[in-house]
Amino acid sequence: MAGTQRLICPSDAVREGEDGVRFSVTRVTGEEPAFVVRFRGRVHAYLNRCAHVPIELDWMPGRFFDDERLYLICATHGALYEPESGRCVAGPCRGRRLLALSVEERDGMVFLVDE
Repeated sequence: MAGTQRLICPSDAVREGEDGVRFSVTRVTGEEPAFVVRFRGRVHAYLNRCAHVPIELDWMPGRFFDDERLYLICATHGALYEPESGRCVAGPCRGRRLLALSVEERDGMVFLVDE
């Protein structure tokens, strides 16, 4: 049986090399901020929470990438995360990961799967 799905945004709202799209997810603890970005042609979604200290990554809404657009960055601590895996490669939480969310892109839309 197919899992539950919820529309996040149109695919063209998540552009390569540009800001991410913020949205929220419902968890046991309540509503939590999340985001989706496009990197190397694929969409990736994570809870918007640094692996070092549970604060949001973006310094301005949707600004998740570093200046070179190669890594996701925590605006507070400077931790750098790989966009494809969420693994921290530099900073105080090296080796830890962002909490990935399952997303699917089809028919010109991005969906959250099994919220």
